[in-house]
Amino acid sequence: MSNCAIVGINWGDEGKGRMVDLLTRDYDVVVRYQGGGNAGHTVINEYGKFALHLLPSGIFRDGVVNVLGNGVAVDPENLWQEMEQIRAKGVAITPENLKISDRASLVLPWHRELDALEEARLADKKYGSTKQGIAPFYSDKFQKKTIQAGELLYPQHLKSHLADLLEWKNLILQKVYGAKGYTMEEMLDWFADYGEKIRPYVCDSGLFLRRAQDEGKSILFEAQLGSLRDLDYGIYPYTTSSNPIAAYAPVGSGLPSAKLDRIVGVVKAYSSCVGEGPFTCEWFGTEAEQLREAGGEYGAKTGRPRRVGPIDLVATRYGVECQGATTIALTKLDVLSYMDQIPICAHYELDGKQTDVFPFPALLADARPVMEYVPGWKCDISGVRKWEDLPQEARDYVELVEKAIGCPIGYVSVGPERDSIILR
Repeated sequence: MSNCAIVGINWGDEGKGRMVDLLTRDYDVVVRYQGGGNAGHTVINEYGKFALHLLPSGIFRDGVVNVLGNGVAVDPENLWQEMEQIRAKGVAITPENLKISDRASLVLPWHRELDALEEARLADKKYGSTKQGIAPFYSDKFQKKTIQAGELLYPQHLKSHLADLLEWKNLILQKVYGAKGYTMEEMLDWFADYGEKIRPYVCDSGLFLRRAQDEGKSILFEAQLGSLRDLDYGIYPYTTSSNPIAAYAPVGSGLPSAKLDRIVGVVKAYSSCVGEGPFTCEWFGTEAEQLREAGGEYGAKTGRPRRVGPIDLVATRYGVECQGATTIALTKLDVLSYMDQIPICAHYELDGKQTDVFPFPALLADARPVMEYVPGWKCDISGVRKWEDLPQEARDYVELVEKAIGCPIGYVSVGPERDSIILR
């Protein structure tokens, strides 16, 4: 038995989906343990190209069981639509290979509406939400005012609980935001549609995971977003509303007794960021557009252009520490092949002093990047599969990053396809 977490080291969008898709060949179970449909994991395999938002990235592997843990914000409507899109490409999704924790709470239509209403109220101080209802959902969860997926199995209890929540939620929608609110009939119709569709997949997934553990099965824990979007350790308040760090994996998966043997941290060979908040190494103008186009840096969920810049060693080192990473997967190294010189944000300058310590969130806006440059390789490396076949300049760059962040780089990705990987 071996347990592994695959996590993002930076702001999310590092390429975790392609790494989960690659590594699931060695695991029996893949578990999403936090977050919701507000980000996407891009996977390219024999079925095509996919942006997964809720489904675990192991859904494409025969024999792998995929679990949405209790820490996930499960949106029945978006989940079902995603399942149908994947099925249309010939991928089998059944209660045998997809299980939804009965203790996971459900994202309801009013969560998405509240998300949009609050972002509109914040105007130019908005947090950069994808408007998928995640912040209102987790707020409700901590107030103990959500519907758990397991309640779909007990319709009479669900109806009574829904009536209580509806009265409370309409007070907020109508009195605070001036919105219309919802009727009981509307909500029951929604549950009759999307709730019924996902009900066959709801089960005691904690029991399933405990049995898998007892049987010596290998479990892969899949995070959404990255260290710098963690609610407690990220660039607050421009974070997500859950904990993407590996330490949360046992809690959010439904297997709190799990011990992690490996933590694979995913780092992009440059920096990208979707959403608002401080981004010290950010590029603008032509320089940014060239990198964005080379890397296809557009949000998997929203399609909006990602903010981009050179690799940020200060932020990356901090992310490695937060995750407790044991090895790093460096993705999209091939994207840098067009550059004569490879830029690196090696340090920060704060209050006139150079620092290698990632600042407290309130100070980040005042931090300035201290740049260094190393020679580029100026050739196509997307077909390289062996470390020794990489140009010396590319190897030097990888080794520089490895030394700076204090964690071995075990994987180097040179393309989005499953086999476009160099193992070190």
